Amino acid sequence: MSRYLIGALLRLTAALPLSWGHALGTFLGGLLWWIPNPLQRIAERNLALCFPEQPTAERNRLLRRNLMETGKGLLELGPLWLWPRERVLQLIQGPVAGEEELAAAVNCKQGVILITPHLGAWELAGLYYSSRYPLTILYRPSRLGLDAITRRGRGRLGGQVVATDAGGLRALLIALRRGEVLGILPDQDISGIGDGEGLFAPFFGMAAGTMTLVSRLALKHNAPVFLTWAERLPRGQGYVLRLRALPDVIAATSLEESVAAMNQGIEAAARSLPAQYLWAYKRFKTRPPGEPKLY
Repeated sequence: MSRYLIGALLRLTAALPLSWGHALGTFLGGLLWWIPNPLQRIAERNLALCFPEQPTAERNRLLRRNLMETGKGLLELGPLWLWPRERVLQLIQGPVAGEEELAAAVNCKQGVILITPHLGAWELAGLYYSSRYPLTILYRPSRLGLDAITRRGRGRLGGQVVATDAGGLRALLIALRRGEVLGILPDQDISGIGDGEGLFAPFFGMAAGTMTLVSRLALKHNAPVFLTWAERLPRGQGYVLRLRALPDVIAATSLEESVAAMNQGIEAAARSLPAQYLWAYKRFKTRPPGEPKLY
């Protein structure tokens, strides 16, 4: 039943202008702010851990904006997954600074790893790059039986979408050996393909549960790593794609250093846009017993 309901909601939001969808998302985020819920509780705790120097009132304002951005992220899925290709790509404002370096790395056929944390409109980032490069996208299967919707939405502009299982890992390795691009959400759980529980690496001065897959692949194959995210503009005006190379990830002398370098890059991006980072998705070592992981 949930699959059909979510499909209907996606079609409904796709029928609206993006500005309307974001306005409704802001309202939904306001409800998340007023009504106690796990997203609010975990985001509030993580913001307190990551920004201890901020006054409580300032962190509360950030939490409220963050929940509103979370609401926008939920309601922009319909347009991103169902609108025609050109209409989706027209949402990106201006050229992507630094894409020349990415294109050059792709042209070298050495394989490239493109990481997109849960920051801004990460779904749009995947759609843009899959429309321009041979991209294999790793995703974690849904607990709600929404795999078909997710795979179709993320792969609709040319990306090959593979699950976090042994078959998915093989697909990643094949794509990398072909000199293609891998698209990975670096803060998702991939324990099903041998990453174990990952490593705890520094993030905002805390020990945060972090996948090692990106670093393992980068170090073994000497594949350059790029960090990208789509900044959501106000009032539904579209998005700005940000792109940064992370050379320290492959220049590291150990797996631990490489993972720490990746987290450092993600932290810098999150600090530049804290209201649009999905704080309720991060697992720190201080997680109280019994508190659920949200990934």
